[in-house]
Parts: sequence; C-alpha cells; structure tokens
Amino acid sequence: MKGAISVDFVRTAREGSAEAIARSVPLERPIALEFNGIGYAVMMATPCDLEDFAVGFALSERLVSRPAEIVDVDCHSTAQGEIVRVTLSAECAPALFERVRHRTSDSSCGLCGIENLEQALRPLPPVPAQPPIAADAIFRALGALRDHQPLNRETGAAHAAARCSAAGVILDVREDVGRHNAFDKLIGAMARAGAGWDGGFALLSSRCSYELVEKAALSRCGTLVTISAATDLAIARAKACGLTLVVLARPDAILTVSA
Repeated sequence: MKGAISVDFVRTAREGSAEAIARSVPLERPIALEFNGIGYAVMMATPCDLEDFAVGFALSERLVSRPAEIVDVDCHSTAQGEIVRVTLSAECAPALFERVRHRTSDSSCGLCGIENLEQALRPLPPVPAQPPIAADAIFRALGALRDHQPLNRETGAAHAAARCSAAGVILDVREDVGRHNAFDKLIGAMARAGAGWDGGFALLSSRCSYELVEKAALSRCGTLVTISAATDLAIARAKACGLTLVVLARPDAILTVSA
C-alpha cells in the first residue's frame, strides 16, 4: 500500500487571495497486531512495510529475542484498518502471556504499582562497544537524509529512521507518521535481512524519548543520533546501557551526551 493520498485544500494567502490546491498527506491507519492469536496492540501507523513493523515491534517489546523465533507474518486489509497476524515459536509463549498480563493491568489504571514500574523500566542489555563515530560522518548522513525520505518530501509529515555506516553513508531508511513506528520498521527490516549495525549508527528525524533509546539498545545499536533534543530519562537509560547519544543534530553542530 502506498503511504500517501492527495487531498483538496483551499490555500488562503495573508493578503486575502484564495485558490484551490491539491496536496499529498500521509496515510494513517489503525494497525492491529496479533501474536499467536492474541490481540496485543492497535497502533496508529502508516500502512506500508508492515512485515518490517511487526518484526521490529516484536523485538522491541521483547516478545522474541531473535528473528528466528518469528515463524510467520500475515497482513490483512479491512475497511477499518490493517490486521497483522504474527506467529511466534512455542518457546515465546511464556513471555507473550506475561507481557499481555501486564499490558492488561496497564490499560486499566495506567503505570501504577511497583510491579508495573519495574516492567516499564526493565534493565537494558549493554550495547556492544564500538569506536566513536566521527562528527563528519554524522554531518554527512544528516545532509543526505532528505534524499532518502520520499514520503516526507511528498507530505512534509513523516518521520524517518535510518541505518548509517560508520562513514555516514545511509544504508537503509523506513518512514512513518510515528517516530517509534519508523524505528520499529527499520529494526524489523534489518532483522529480516540479517543486517547489523556493524559499527554504524541510527539517525532519527525526531526528538529522543526513552522508548527510542530502548529500541536502539535492544537492536544492539551502539550510537543513536536524533535531530531534536532528548529527555532526561532517555539520557539516563542511554548511560546505563552504554549507548552513545547524539542529540540536536543540525547541519552546523551536534551535541554528544557526556559519558
């Protein structure tokens, strides 16, 4: 499915003139994710690269520890949205049922209670040590990112997540209206292709929340670069697992969080 549609607008200028124009807007649909027949989550996302999304989501949610535990991904379109049915191996059933149990309690009362807080901030695995990424490589990737964002060029309303080499060459990109979804799609695409970070870095066109730090760490990414700022929790989580965090990455300067 394509990621955008054309919509008619009336453009009104400051001086008062008005004209009819057509403009592309990104698609946003409910995506129902089912694992082993259990309705797990409904995400609002751009309905493309859904197989990548499902695989990346399963890894980020720690429902699986490796792509081989995902047996099948089956996508269905309905009038209400998209249904993605994922079959996990039998060994994943305990983790799935435990996570579903916590999600059920979360949805009724929010993140309340010691047990739920511990689940929300579960320890992250240490990320692999790697040589520092040169600033020139980050600036190189920043300068090239727009050329790898066809959906955002068309609509001006989509986030991107890019896999970059240590030299700053953009190797792969996924886009979505949601920054978390774009990163899950990229992680899923890498997992399906058997690709790793190989000393490179992730570049995200968004602010850095703690969830994005967790996705990076769980995918064994050593360096995460975001165009906007980070929250204090994102910085704390990055330091705890050894993830190098570069934020407010702009064409003229970057900020690297001190170790």
